[in-house]
Amino acid sequence: MPDHIDTLADLVRRPSVNPMGRDVAGPEYLEGRVTDYLVQRFSSEGIPWARQPVAPGRDNVVARLEATLPNSPTILWDAHQDTVPADGMTIDPFSPLVRNGRLYGRGACDVKGGMAAMLVALSRLRVSGRSRTMTVIFSATVNEEFGFSGVKTLARLWTRAAAPLGSLAAQEPFHSDTRARGLLGLIHPDGLPPAAAIVAEPTDLNIVTTHKGAVRWRLRVHGRACHSAFPERGENAIYAAGRAIGAIESLAQELLMRHPEHPCGPPTLSLGTIHGGMGVNLVPDLVVLEIDRRVVPGESPQAARHEVIERIAAAVGNARMEHDEPFLESEGLAERGCGNAHSLGSNLAERLIAAATAEGVMPTRLAARYGTNASVLASAGVPSLVFGPGSIAQAHTADESIDLDQVDQAARILCRLITADVGN
Repeated sequence: MPDHIDTLADLVRRPSVNPMGRDVAGPEYLEGRVTDYLVQRFSSEGIPWARQPVAPGRDNVVARLEATLPNSPTILWDAHQDTVPADGMTIDPFSPLVRNGRLYGRGACDVKGGMAAMLVALSRLRVSGRSRTMTVIFSATVNEEFGFSGVKTLARLWTRAAAPLGSLAAQEPFHSDTRARGLLGLIHPDGLPPAAAIVAEPTDLNIVTTHKGAVRWRLRVHGRACHSAFPERGENAIYAAGRAIGAIESLAQELLMRHPEHPCGPPTLSLGTIHGGMGVNLVPDLVVLEIDRRVVPGESPQAARHEVIERIAAAVGNARMEHDEPFLESEGLAERGCGNAHSLGSNLAERLIAAATAEGVMPTRLAARYGTNASVLASAGVPSLVFGPGSIAQAHTADESIDLDQVDQAARILCRLITADVGN
């Protein structure tokens, strides 16, 4: 049975870089290598699994480990397969290196360490003689770093559960080693969504119960090209984009003073990329900006985006602009329970704290400034929290690494959560 070090190394040496909207290609891009690894692993362990196509070359993987006690609740464990790009890393990103109790490589912290903990926990639970008091659905979702399309595709399975099972199965192709059940059967054979979810992210084994959401989109500023010897004959898109950038910067400063006391921090606005121009001797006819607006729980992503659009419009005058539809849009994760006082969804945090404490870890409840798949799951009716090994300070860094002891501790905590007497 693979241990946490071997499992994490296997994941890191399989590149799964998210292109992040760029027109790039190569062996390191997309999640297929990790997807194939998961399929092989579940097949060899006899754990029922299914693939859910999301986009070309990008499949979610879902697996199910049944409870051994009747009438047990179902919990979802989710970890995303993709990583951010490896540009500028100071270590070999895909050759896992173990040194001083840490494993180095792209994705080691965000979030293959958390995925490894979940995979090891599943393997241990499968062969353990202890009773499993929850059914575990494991999902490995794609495109978390750029668009949340993987988890949104997954969540549609239960938000559309009112449709006849047969018609949904025809719309959601799948593959299975046993052919005994399809994707829908793995997720909700009884027609119900999971009672709760744990989303793997680097929280230092603490528990994030609330975090921000985000809306991201592209702004296209149009001009008219001409020779730079006669710039007055064209319309320089960079000049209009400059006025838009000034408006974005001004609003960004204002937002920092709006709800500064919020546990997740104030709402924020950031300009992430700018592309424009083809040469110094050409007046540019197009500039494309990518805008990131982070929303606090309870704040509308749509209203937040509209405010930015209005502020830009007031600054640029008659310049020709178009705002693309958002490529990412998610609400924040609000800290609230769901169901009755004894349901898994309303007291999952307490149960996870008890499991961690029994393993010698004293977790803290946290609010986070970043976003995760948890907000999408919660919006689809599944009470969710965020938990995993590693520090967010190591995520996306040039020498990304993770404490291997934390990976093992996370696996032990997850096992204890499932085998503890949690009731129904």
